[in-house]
Amino acid sequence: MSPTVRSKREPTPQQRRNRKLGLICTAVFCGMVGAAYASVPLYRMFCQVTGFDGTVGRAEAAPVAVSNQAVTVRFDANTRELPFTFTAEQTSQEVRLGETKIAFFRVVNNSDKPVTARATFNVVPEQAGGYFKKLQCFCFNDQTIGAGQSVDMPVLYFVDPKFAEDFETRGKREITLSYTFFPATDAPAATPQS
Repeated sequence: MSPTVRSKREPTPQQRRNRKLGLICTAVFCGMVGAAYASVPLYRMFCQVTGFDGTVGRAEAAPVAVSNQAVTVRFDANTRELPFTFTAEQTSQEVRLGETKIAFFRVVNNSDKPVTARATFNVVPEQAGGYFKKLQCFCFNDQTIGAGQSVDMPVLYFVDPKFAEDFETRGKREITLSYTFFPATDAPAATPQS
C-alpha cells in the first residue's frame, strides 16, 4: 500500500484551526474598534434618554398638566479656554412642575476675531436629569460669536411633574442647570486679548 499523498492546496487540520483562529481574532478586533467609535454617541444617547449623570433630556412638547408643586431652578455659566464672558441673565427661577419657562444666557466674545464654541450642560442633583426637559436650547450646536459680539441665548425648558413622584427626587426643591462653553473641536482655538 502506498501512503496517501496530500494535495498542496488542501490545508492540514492545523492550518484550518489557525485560519479559524485568525478569522475570530480579526472579527473581535474589528468589533472592538467599532465599539470604540460608537461608544461616545451611544453613551450620550443613553444619558439623554435616562437622565444618567445629570444629563438633561430633550422633549418635543411640554406636558399638558401643570402641578401646584414648584422647584427653584438655579443657573450656572462657565467657560473653558475661551475669551468669552458667559453669564446667566437670571440667577434662579421658580417653576411649577410641568410649567414651561424660558431662561436667557449672555455670551460676549472679548477677542478681536470670531470664535466658534460649543456649550455642554448638566443638572444637579443628578437624579433630576431625567425630569429636566429642554424644548429649545443652544447646547450641542457650534456657536460662532463675532469679534466683540454679545449674544443672548434662550433655553426653553420644563420639569416633568413625575419629578415629585420619584423616590430619589421627591422632596427636593432645588435644581441647578449648569452650562460650560468649550472651544469647538473642529475650530481653531482663539487666544484671549491681553
